[in-house]
Amino acid sequence: MTDNPGFLFTILAFLLVIGPLVFVHEMGHYLVGRWFGVHAETFSIGFGKELFAWHDKRGTRWRIAALPLGGYVKFAGDMNAASQSDPSWLELPPHERNRTFQSKSTGQRALIVLAGPLVNLIFAALILGGFAYAYGENVTPADVTVIEPNSAAERAGLEPGDKIRAIDGTKIELFGELRQIIVTKLPGEEVTLTVNRGESQRDVPVVIGEMVETDRFGNEYRYGALGVRSLESVSRPVGLLEAPIIGVRRTGELMSMMASGLVDIVTGRRSVDELGGPLKIAQISGEQAALGPEALIAFIALISINLGFINLLPIPMLDGGHLFFYGIEAIQRRPVSPRFQEIAFRSGLALLLGLMIFVTLNDLASFGLWRGLTGLIG
Repeated sequence: MTDNPGFLFTILAFLLVIGPLVFVHEMGHYLVGRWFGVHAETFSIGFGKELFAWHDKRGTRWRIAALPLGGYVKFAGDMNAASQSDPSWLELPPHERNRTFQSKSTGQRALIVLAGPLVNLIFAALILGGFAYAYGENVTPADVTVIEPNSAAERAGLEPGDKIRAIDGTKIELFGELRQIIVTKLPGEEVTLTVNRGESQRDVPVVIGEMVETDRFGNEYRYGALGVRSLESVSRPVGLLEAPIIGVRRTGELMSMMASGLVDIVTGRRSVDELGGPLKIAQISGEQAALGPEALIAFIALISINLGFINLLPIPMLDGGHLFFYGIEAIQRRPVSPRFQEIAFRSGLALLLGLMIFVTLNDLASFGLWRGLTGLIG
């Protein structure tokens, strides 16, 4: 029997996850824009119908909208929330024109755009660093003490006492590094482990197995598995100055895993069914909140990294798409033509809308909706 949180609890948890992350993302754009003297006309959390709003002394309209799946900062000179340039900015008086986004150098505009996803990554690194400071860092060596029966490790001939020192030539020292690599592998994929056994070193080919875990909410998670354990867990304390360094390192490791997973999906090595959308995030938000504040905060860090990573992809409409155009502008020493930008933004919007529909259908499928409908029809 599953122990799923209620609908209202899930919605509140989802807002608790998404709201702060959208805010810090847009605040990154806003603060760097202010630093460079750009006037922000609108700062919006959410899209669609405005629920309430107010103006500050600088003339910025702060608004909360009904659809909390994102947000935007509309700077002076922008035609819309996607930061497409309004040609009329050139006709403004000099003092107003100097406050527009378009009047700034290519480098300044790039930094304003980069600030959003960068703040999300910094935010996640601070959370992960905080966990390291509070609970220490696991430094268990990648030494095998237990071989699971009928596991990939047993079939490959690994033995208790083996010390795993590399995977496909990538050196490892800690058990966490071993697990991080193995879980990204596909069941049936072959890897080569470099193993120290006694005084000798050998290369052991291993066909990755599969581990299926079911949580208390009935969700199934499938991972690549080796089938080894270490019973000698070692944790070391982390100082306040070292904690941010560990947070940055872990953020980088998670981004690397996300990039690897995305490449696997694009190349067909992984199923597109693994992609989740807002409904799945909402479901997991409620579940993590039900597990306690620590689980929810860790999930917020993961989603913050996702938000930063996705926004850096070179897709028009996203921050990465703007950065891509600024890179072209820096190389050719002139802006990309308005016509090309318009085509690119329309294409990017179509891509994002299509992806949103697809992941929503994926989410509904993961909830068993189509099976339920098939049962009703049958």
